[in-house]
Amino acid sequence: MLNRAPSARRQIVLTDVYCHLTEQIGHLAAMSVAVTTLSFGIRVPDVVWMPWDKWESFDRDDPAPFVPDLCVEVLLDSDRTQDIDRRVKGYLEGGASEVIVVSQRRQIEFWGARGQRQASMFGIALSLDRMYFEEGNVAAVPDVRS
Repeated sequence: MLNRAPSARRQIVLTDVYCHLTEQIGHLAAMSVAVTTLSFGIRVPDVVWMPWDKWESFDRDDPAPFVPDLCVEVLLDSDRTQDIDRRVKGYLEGGASEVIVVSQRRQIEFWGARGQRQASMFGIALSLDRMYFEEGNVAAVPDVRS
């Protein structure tokens, strides 16, 4: 099943996240890379990062046969909140060390194998412009449970 194209505001935030990652942990990040999860099939995280040796280990024209070390999901479009708990769990079970979830209200969550963390294990700090996020009453984003 194909997802619709991301909204302009979501694309801007995805680009901001990508730029933060490349500035803070290196230029081995990419947007919209198909990855293979063990429990949830092929998924396309908004932004991924992994070391060079992993990029070199597969044909980059095909979906990655594994989940990268870091996956980011940006939930700005209403359809993105669906199955977020399954996506996060799938990335972590597939080998991601960390999953970052950016909510519609600019909340940033860091998830690892042992659940939610207070900060990124990669030392990432995201400073995202509030103009792209919703304020006030927004439908609750489902809690991600390990």
